[in-house]
Amino acid sequence: MMTPRPSILKLENICFSYPGSKTRVLDGLSLDIKDGDRIGMVAPNGSGKTTLLHTIMGLCKPDQGSIEVLGKPMETEKDFVGIRSRVGLLFQDSDDQLFCPTVLDDVAFGPLNLGHSRHQAMEVSRRILKKLGIEELEASVTHRLSGGQKRLVALAAVLAMSPEVLLLDEPTAGLDTGVKQKLIYILNHLAISYFVISHEFDFINAVTDRVFSMEKGKILMDDEIHLHHHEHVHRLGKHPHVHK
Repeated sequence: MMTPRPSILKLENICFSYPGSKTRVLDGLSLDIKDGDRIGMVAPNGSGKTTLLHTIMGLCKPDQGSIEVLGKPMETEKDFVGIRSRVGLLFQDSDDQLFCPTVLDDVAFGPLNLGHSRHQAMEVSRRILKKLGIEELEASVTHRLSGGQKRLVALAAVLAMSPEVLLLDEPTAGLDTGVKQKLIYILNHLAISYFVISHEFDFINAVTDRVFSMEKGKILMDDEIHLHHHEHVHRLGKHPHVHK
């Protein structure tokens, strides 16, 4: 008999509305991600995907419901502070995550906060940068990088903290095809669980085992949705048009 896998992220009956709004972004949402899961999510803009990730990290406080992360109930800000170094969140906008003068400083920031010596932090950071194929950027001024380069630096900063689970919000934004393929390879060779949000079906399909969606503030499981490629030629070419 197989031993049940433990839950690493468990949300039950989560409701959340932004201050001043009566609209529930999350409405009775439940989600249970087990150890070893690689879950993807594809859903329209405005469906609450990013709010969901921020709720898991304690950046948005739900109006009701319960959250467990890595087996621990999350009830206070102190609880969330204790798990933020163990759960790596890649923000949708890399500029929200990068604030140090150089790339190496940004990547080393997390390990230094975890108590590594400066020498250890630099070693870890250089190893991660090399793994992502961007070691030549270590001395670059972060805010002068391209959007795609910032994306990889932000991911390097997350991975440098050796998280036990990853939350990735649109990780391929701004990446060209070659870098996306590299990211697919990296994710498929990570020995940790992750939950990834993306608009790119091919990417989601390549790096996850199950695909969820969201509708009206609730999770739709992969047996409730049907994803498909949509390929055809239009006589209207590049001109805007509507599918009927």
